Amino acid sequence: MAQTILVVDDEKCILQSLTGILSDEGFEVPTAESGTEALDKIKETTPDLVLLDIWMPGLDGIETLQKIKEDYPTLQVIMMSGHGSIETAVKATKVGAYDFVEKPLSLDKLLLTINNALEYYRLEEEVSLLKERERNKYQITGNSSAIMELKEQIKIVAPTNAWILISGENGTGKELVAHTIHLLSRRSHKPIVEVNCAAIPEDLIESELFGHEKGAFTGASTMRKGKFDAAHEGTIFLDEIGDMSLKAQSKTLRILQEQKFERVGGTKTIYVDVRVIAATNKDLEAEIGKGTFRDDLYFRLNVIPIRVPPLKERIEDIHSLTKEFVSEFSLSTNIEAKEVSDEAIEILQRYDWPGNIRELRNLIERLMIMVPGKTIQGKDIPSPYNRSSDTKMGFEPSFGTDSLKEARSRFEKAFIQAKLQQFNGNISQTAEAIGIERSNLHKKIKGYQIDTGRDEASS
Repeated sequence: MAQTILVVDDEKCILQSLTGILSDEGFEVPTAESGTEALDKIKETTPDLVLLDIWMPGLDGIETLQKIKEDYPTLQVIMMSGHGSIETAVKATKVGAYDFVEKPLSLDKLLLTINNALEYYRLEEEVSLLKERERNKYQITGNSSAIMELKEQIKIVAPTNAWILISGENGTGKELVAHTIHLLSRRSHKPIVEVNCAAIPEDLIESELFGHEKGAFTGASTMRKGKFDAAHEGTIFLDEIGDMSLKAQSKTLRILQEQKFERVGGTKTIYVDVRVIAATNKDLEAEIGKGTFRDDLYFRLNVIPIRVPPLKERIEDIHSLTKEFVSEFSLSTNIEAKEVSDEAIEILQRYDWPGNIRELRNLIERLMIMVPGKTIQGKDIPSPYNRSSDTKMGFEPSFGTDSLKEARSRFEKAFIQAKLQQFNGNISQTAEAIGIERSNLHKKIKGYQIDTGRDEASS
């Protein structure tokens, strides 16, 4: 589809000349002989670019530009003038013109300026689209009372610079909450920099957070900025802060208090302005009691506490979450979206969801792949999510045998398989849940030849 350039000039010879030149270049070229006519044409044609003469009777070019920018702030405008001056060009640029070209027009320069302006417009549209997608990506789904309360808290604290400590079980969406707060804050034009506190080795914590100068240590071949440096005027998100070592906590507390640091191997003091959002799945007050978390760091971070509710406290949101995950997976894989029956939703709402939203998303992905029909029915929901499907795993009373011993063995095997699936193959968690020793569970898994789907050494 051809791009449209609106040419605005009170001289008909200029309009005719530019119409011919730009049409030959493949553009659609509507014209206007006054500022007022130009504003009407913009409403009719929604051009990609405007070539606007400055000196016109009635509404002049600068006044027309101001009105264009009020109603169409992203529309690119190139000003033209046969009586150009630096002062006029500066004024036009301040009002919002992309560039200023002088008459008589140089064809090569004009076409170059037009192409640059159109590319700039394309990039602006692309950035705007990406920002919109980012906002949609980090929208919190659900209308349960627990989620509405969470959204209200975020709405209140996001515009402030207050530091926030987000708590909640694994898989509840703490990262989503952190990103939502940042996007709704006054710092959203700057980055949110994530730090996985559990993944940083003690000997690299300073380099990771503060950066290092060239030659600071073996392998430091170039200067490298740290996380705090990258988050300047934005937000730093300290994820899983409860898993940070005491040594790392001490160094982190120092920079949080002073908002300044030196890079490893450097002497220059660098001042930063960052908002801190931390998250944890642990009870930090209990960790303080154990001596594994610093109380001064806790009090520094816990200015505004926000708790993210587990999925079992917001089961009414399962319907909307399921629809979202179906759509999300369909778009990312080009698999046709499936309907989810009311019966299936009711079954999902009866489950406890120890893995929270992450577990639900994984299940929906599995069902999108494995269910052959266009609708996910109740019978498609596997155990342990579907209690009624336990019979499919061998929980019927007779088990097809008259032997009590054989029936007991079959039941035990199926029960262990179901529980292992519930805890994603984690043997320690499964053993604790069903009330037996880990070593005893290992023996049963080996005896029944059950595949846990995981490396047992890591369980």
